[in-house]
Amino acid sequence: MQENTSGTPLLDWITRYPDTTKKNWLLAKIQEVTASRSARELYISFSLCSTRLDKNLVDFSTVEEDQLVAFFRARKATEVEVGRIALLISSLESDPDFYGEKVQKLLQIADSQELVTILKYLVVLPNPVAFCNAAVDALRTNIADVFDAITLNNPYPGQYFNEQQWNQMYLKAAFMQRDLSKILDVERRANRELARIISDYAHERWAASRDIDPEIWRPVSNFLEGVLVRDIKRLFDSTNPLENRAAALVCYHADSDSATTLLKAHPALKRKLENKSLTWQTIKK
Repeated sequence: MQENTSGTPLLDWITRYPDTTKKNWLLAKIQEVTASRSARELYISFSLCSTRLDKNLVDFSTVEEDQLVAFFRARKATEVEVGRIALLISSLESDPDFYGEKVQKLLQIADSQELVTILKYLVVLPNPVAFCNAAVDALRTNIADVFDAITLNNPYPGQYFNEQQWNQMYLKAAFMQRDLSKILDVERRANRELARIISDYAHERWAASRDIDPEIWRPVSNFLEGVLVRDIKRLFDSTNPLENRAAALVCYHADSDSATTLLKAHPALKRKLENKSLTWQTIKK
């Protein structure tokens, strides 16, 4: 999703909200924040959303479908989330310079649930690249919900993280045993340094007799040479069928003679790849 330039669809939803009390409260808060140019008003209103709005899923059927609405719908947005993001979008649109700094501060002082909401929908804020440092800082947390908010099902890292930041996120997701299948843009953001890091990580895990999520190998196909070729052969030789499948997928998507040779030795897996019954999306099914 490209950066958002207008919160109009959210305001449309708010104006059509059937609960008049909640609707009037949120519209009044949006007006107060945008008119007052007050950080205090923004922070208080943002916090109060959890007590004045429900955690029910939002029904967007009353508004016109667009990219922003589709984004919220796909993420099963709650009323609290929509209210908070509507406040942020409205404030940032009303005064980008003043409220840009205040939203940066909010990312530092928010509690974990408030932070989850901002990170989850960071990409729809006006000028989202301005919040990249805050998004990277969120990777330092050991709170799974906060880490997942920026890492999983989120297009923000793929669009705005540099290579080092992306690699840091990917490896920590593996270390924290998060669901790697939910990281977006894995193939597009694959890089040689990440392939090397994955190999080093795997060798450390193997030396300690620890398991490795087979999906971690997904970004290495275009860099299959040297040590990585031996790593993939080890996966083929494993007694774990998930590792065999990961090896086959890496080779299938690689463009190298080594990959072709390795895959030829496993015709059953090759057939599954060719008939699309084996993909990175089905590897664990």
